[in-house]
Amino acid sequence: MTQPASSYPLNGLTAVVTGAAQGLGLAMVERLARDGAHVIIGDIQEKKAAEEATRLQATGFDVSSALLNVADSDQVTGFFEALGENGRLDILVNNAGLNQKVAAVTETTDEEWDRVLKVILTGTFYCCRAGGAIMERQESGCIVNISSINGQSPAALVGAYNVAKAGIISLTETLAVELAAYGIRVNAVCPGPVYTAFNESNMAQRSASLGISEEEIVERVRKAVPLGRWGQPMDIAEGVAFLCSPAASWITSEVLRVSGGLAGVSAVPPKRSKS
Repeated sequence: MTQPASSYPLNGLTAVVTGAAQGLGLAMVERLARDGAHVIIGDIQEKKAAEEATRLQATGFDVSSALLNVADSDQVTGFFEALGENGRLDILVNNAGLNQKVAAVTETTDEEWDRVLKVILTGTFYCCRAGGAIMERQESGCIVNISSINGQSPAALVGAYNVAKAGIISLTETLAVELAAYGIRVNAVCPGPVYTAFNESNMAQRSASLGISEEEIVERVRKAVPLGRWGQPMDIAEGVAFLCSPAASWITSEVLRVSGGLAGVSAVPPKRSKS
């Protein structure tokens, strides 16, 4: 896929993208860096984040990395406190997340429910709280939270994921109102199906639950997208870059769906066999 040229002036700005050592987050890092921002990859995969930062530095981008476990409140607080002491925080993209094991709500364990919400929703809250406090002091900044089309139109068999992503939308809209007086904009992006390692795992589980091949479900999803293709990570990164840019200076509390026109997945799973 052809890489876009720089579109938005972000020179001199500092951005943090969480969960950005791979997939969508890494594309966001590259896109923001291409526009001139200094971008910090914050990820629990410390080694991989450092490797990707080094790779991007070699291409001329101003990128660094740091260990960040968004599910650890103390670590999140410490990360942002250090950032605030040593510089600014102009852009925060809360992208960190994980997949849910595909299962009906009636078969979802306490541990799985807690695991999914802890990272996706509570982790976003921790980062918004700590990052938002820095932006309040600056009286400027931009937050983009990554939700999902599942947060707007829930899909079967991933109830915890749906709830976490819907919660991100509510948190986004709440923060947009609370932080508006400080000149801080808060928006959300809802990606549609993008065939990263994240979705590859999900499709494998989905195909098993429906009794069809993985190739068949991948094709079903493609056909369901009005624009006729799966998304690419840079498709989502472009939407994020726009919301972080001066071009979106009068946009806050917005929920931007970037999905090729797909509003949601409505497949009804068959009855499960009961032992």
